[in-house]
Amino acid sequence: MKNIIHSRLPVLMVTISTALLFSACQPANEDTNVAEKEAVASDQNTVADTPSMDAHAGHDMSDDTMTDMHQAYNESMTHMHDEMMAGMKYNDPDAAFAQGMLGHHIGAVDMAEIQLKYGADEEMLQLAQNVIDTQKVEIEQMQSWLASNPDATEPMTDTKAVQKAYADGMDAMHSEMMAAIADTNPDRAFARGMLSHHIGAVNMATVELKYGKNEEMRKLAQAIIDAQQPEIEQMQDWLAKNKA
Repeated sequence: MKNIIHSRLPVLMVTISTALLFSACQPANEDTNVAEKEAVASDQNTVADTPSMDAHAGHDMSDDTMTDMHQAYNESMTHMHDEMMAGMKYNDPDAAFAQGMLGHHIGAVDMAEIQLKYGADEEMLQLAQNVIDTQKVEIEQMQSWLASNPDATEPMTDTKAVQKAYADGMDAMHSEMMAAIADTNPDRAFARGMLSHHIGAVNMATVELKYGKNEEMRKLAQAIIDAQQPEIEQMQDWLAKNKA
């Protein structure tokens, strides 16, 4: 039981962070459940005025299924969400995209490395290596761009709209990825998780194309869509052939 509580703590922290972002972008919910507030207060020493998202709802993992692989995915998601949360609070749409996508890419590389360690399917292993090779280059590009393009000091015209769009996308992606990485088959867990992850990246890139102004970041957003859409279709086809 102690191990289960320890393994779920990173997910709880992700849940808390997501709730805090929603409280910044939307009106507070006056009817928040008292028990949820107490849970947040005990783990975060603060109270979020929005309901937290139960990351394991409908797919709790037992002692037998909470393997080293699942723990690695949990830790990866926690790190990814922390990084993405930082970007989603930015004022400038281009800087928000770069910082958020940077964390998103780092999460993709972590997931791909987990697949290389635990997976067995040749197609998914190759896809994982392709993700690493492609996204590490883009990670360096975004790190370099952010070093020369700090966030705006004040909110801009589209700041709230961008934050709302990213928050909605993050909510959907998190729920789907939590269900995916609970899969006991390593190759399916990777394919399902990375599928949701890629869809999230395309959604983020679409937001950048709608609100962003910087030419380099807009080109990167389009490149992400062009590269990841075929991989989305590849994973969808693979999953159709490799059902549980």
